Amino acid sequence: MAEGTKLNTQVTIAGVTFKNPVMTASGTFGSGMEYGEFVDLNKLGAIVTKGVANVPWPGNPTPRVAETYGGMLNAIGLQNPGIEVFIKRDLEFLKQFDTRVIVNICGKSVEDYVEVVERLSGEAVDMLEINVSCPNVKEGAIAFGQKADALYNITKEIKKKAKQPVIMKLSPNVTDITEMAKAAEAAGADALSMINTITGMKIDIHKRTFALANKTGGMSGPAIKPVAVRMVYQAANAVKIPIIGMGGITNGEDAIEFLLAGATAVSIGAMNFINPYTTEETIQEIEAYMRQYNIEDINDIIGTIK
Repeated sequence: MAEGTKLNTQVTIAGVTFKNPVMTASGTFGSGMEYGEFVDLNKLGAIVTKGVANVPWPGNPTPRVAETYGGMLNAIGLQNPGIEVFIKRDLEFLKQFDTRVIVNICGKSVEDYVEVVERLSGEAVDMLEINVSCPNVKEGAIAFGQKADALYNITKEIKKKAKQPVIMKLSPNVTDITEMAKAAEAAGADALSMINTITGMKIDIHKRTFALANKTGGMSGPAIKPVAVRMVYQAANAVKIPIIGMGGITNGEDAIEFLLAGATAVSIGAMNFINPYTTEETIQEIEAYMRQYNIEDINDIIGTIK
């Protein structure tokens, strides 16, 4: 392909068009403020914000992060300043950029989520990503995303109130990911993002104690990528709604793997901590791949592996 050939890297999810399929994974990029000096935020397909709740959450006690082979564990506990501060500070900051904004929402009850969804209805937000890996306080702390009926119910309630398209972020800590994907789709979800972190544990053998104060944490990073690719492939072949794939993406090749498996877009998470330029580099590497294989439109390869 000639160097000057115009490539189409645009993808569309639930009527929202992104200039390219590369996004940030919630909780690894803040709202872009910390990364603005490294990355041209205007070049990203979207910024997915850190989780926000209806009231401030202090998060879990420290230590809450630990390194593991090929990744990391975190038990931050979704620390966030609450929706009021988020709107005044984070959304105000993001308005200056020509990039899509997806707000990640967390809560402890359906009412908590709905309150944030309603609060964002008039704001400059393109899509809502619902973190259903939060413990449901009314259901004995089982995560909303671990029971199909609970996932169906919360999706349905959010869709009743949401003014923006709704992405349900699926937990991988389930027996059958396709059952969860179908439940979200049946309840009206506009898209899925997957996967969230895998529950793990690390023990410090010298101190003979848990590496995280919370005992368990969410594992992310390159080690979980094969699991994530498998789950994206399964879900893409079980539902008709688009999927944003994530889990251990480190470069353009990893991103392409998710697209071939059926994801319409990808989010980069843990690698932002290792190399803050990863998102921008991944966009360049996807374009290089397209030129190498004479692919003029990125949509031509999405879900082509069957």
